[in-house]
Amino acid sequence: MNNEKSIEVKNLSYSVVDKDILKNITLSIDKGKFYSIIGPNGSGKTTLLKNISNSLDVKKDKVFIESKDILNYNYKDLAKTMSYVPQDNESNFDFKVWDIVLMGRYPYLRRFQQESEQDIEIAQNALKLTKTFHLKDKNIKFLSGGERQRVFIARALTQETGILILDEPISMLDMHHALEIMDTIKDLNSKVGITILTVLHDLNIAAEYSDKLILVDEGEIVALGTPEEVLTEENLEKVYKVKVSISKNPYTNKPHIIPIPNSYYR
Repeated sequence: MNNEKSIEVKNLSYSVVDKDILKNITLSIDKGKFYSIIGPNGSGKTTLLKNISNSLDVKKDKVFIESKDILNYNYKDLAKTMSYVPQDNESNFDFKVWDIVLMGRYPYLRRFQQESEQDIEIAQNALKLTKTFHLKDKNIKFLSGGERQRVFIARALTQETGILILDEPISMLDMHHALEIMDTIKDLNSKVGITILTVLHDLNIAAEYSDKLILVDEGEIVALGTPEEVLTEENLEKVYKVKVSISKNPYTNKPHIIPIPNSYYR
């Protein structure tokens, strides 16, 4: 049994002015597993991801990537180990899609070194995986939100890291493209062994694709475990303040959440 940890968070707290966003979070992410962070708006999900990805000022001995303090990585070495796709991927630059995706190879290039044929092939494959190859000559500014999201996922895949972190990767996608992206991410996890850590709002999608769920509320971890362990009527009513009915997807046997309108109880 593989007990290696890709990510470890130890007693992590984070505050803005006088507001506590994260409260003493301790968390381990097993290597090669698919984890999703769920929870209501404002619960600290994105702040947790930003700390783990070193997008915020992290204190020493709080976040470890492959057993090494994240503060002991230089930029390029961290970018070879972990890739991060933020929620907001607005771009005000006149870059073509191809140029943005190829930027994922930057950590592997020496100063002034040109991309090799292998770098080009890796970027092309990432475009094909995310169904964005046909957009490669388009200006990123003129893509839809969903198209832009898939392009930035392609750039993350081009980094070829062992850890992929995504903040709401399907929030701007329709059902068809959302499932395509989730299938792609799951394939990278199950077939290539990439560790996945993502924030998802759709509880049913999270249940279908995740090995483990991390339920967060008010800056604290309320529950961590399999979808069946975390997605209980008690947990969801406590955190989301709604009553739900939980059944099983007849095709996958995974938990399926049906919210019950408040009007039903009036």
